[in-house]
Amino acid sequence: MRIAIAGGHGAIALHIERQLSAAGHEAIAIIRNPEHASDVLAAGGIPVIIDLEKVDARTLATDLTGVDAVVFAAGAGPGSSAERKLTVDRDGALLLADAADLAGIHRYVLISAMGADDFDPTSDDVFQIYLRAKAEADAGVRERDLEWTIIRPGGLTNDPGTGQVELAESTGRGTISREDVASLVVAALLDGIAIRAQFEAIEGSTPIPEALAAVRY
Repeated sequence: MRIAIAGGHGAIALHIERQLSAAGHEAIAIIRNPEHASDVLAAGGIPVIIDLEKVDARTLATDLTGVDAVVFAAGAGPGSSAERKLTVDRDGALLLADAADLAGIHRYVLISAMGADDFDPTSDDVFQIYLRAKAEADAGVRERDLEWTIIRPGGLTNDPGTGQVELAESTGRGTISREDVASLVVAALLDGIAIRAQFEAIEGSTPIPEALAAVRY
């Protein structure tokens, strides 16, 4: 498969690129900063310089020619403004969905956030805006005619992946390694499972392929 990853220099994305490359697939890493290209190459990815805040869906669709699936792993990041939570975490995800549709790409995996739907609509707190951005991105992707999977991980760690998780509509609070989130993305894509499923994900005791196959849609 040839898979494009928006936010291709993020910690989860780099794990995805390593895993796809090791499995013999192509990982196209969409990055904004050319200085990040060397890290992508080291992870086995193919860097493509595109700023999601400055491109339209039709142009992005052209850049996605030949791609089989897309992953949204981008985010404005810690310390960013409330405005960029909306323009990157929400609008970037929807832009990628629109571009995928125009390019005839049906498979879309979105990395979201636990508790996204619980945001306070009256608050101007940056974290609440972040949750709102994620919730609205998720809702927008669900409305599109795509084979989507929406993963809402708990607190992210840099621990080595265990390959075992708990997945549910609501898992309760917990943590999960970035490596295991990447493994969820890769398994969902390569095994063609968890299509049109949205779930929270934390560390657990069920092997990832088995947990994904058991997700209720």
